[in-house]
Amino acid sequence: MNNKKATEEELKAWLEAVHFGSCCSDPVDQPGCVEQVKVNNNDLTTFYLQMTSPEQLLEKPGVTGLTIIEAQVKEFRFNKYLYSLVGENWQWFDKLSDSDEQWQAHVEREQLRTWVAYYQGAIAGYFELEIADNNEVEILYFGLAPKFIGKGFGAYLLSEAVKSAWQLCDAKRVWVHTCSLDHPRALANYQACGFQLYKTIKE
Repeated sequence: MNNKKATEEELKAWLEAVHFGSCCSDPVDQPGCVEQVKVNNNDLTTFYLQMTSPEQLLEKPGVTGLTIIEAQVKEFRFNKYLYSLVGENWQWFDKLSDSDEQWQAHVEREQLRTWVAYYQGAIAGYFELEIADNNEVEILYFGLAPKFIGKGFGAYLLSEAVKSAWQLCDAKRVWVHTCSLDHPRALANYQACGFQLYKTIKE
């Protein structure tokens, strides 16, 4: 996805407005590192992972009561809410300053598909899949709502995101990226789902 580094002024303002979330006991329940920013001049390492065959997916068991449904009616305000809900305790601030027109252009296009996880009527998490012209599919956004972190939902949601890419988006390749700002085991958890590391970038 497209990311921009925050200026010192933007970072300061954001830190005053929200708090960083603590690491959860089940690291895969954390959102993927889709918003990247250097903090205190520490080096940032970004890890790119991929699957090139659906047989690589190590599918996780379902969670009783958790339902995952595609938002077939595209409504940018809904995705904007999901982005804020899931990312409020993480480094998800890059798109908060986008205009409604930018949000609409992002969400309401054929290349983007959104799935939402519900538990007992509440939004538990979501993921967005972006389909390139060559049918390579990126897990663009992925994560759980704050109240559902640490309940073991993340592994199944990730598994369903990958399965949806292969089965419903006719993917030729599925890829995702995480970074060193995420939980130390985030990389291992993507690999546990079947992703393979193919590129590492240090900044």
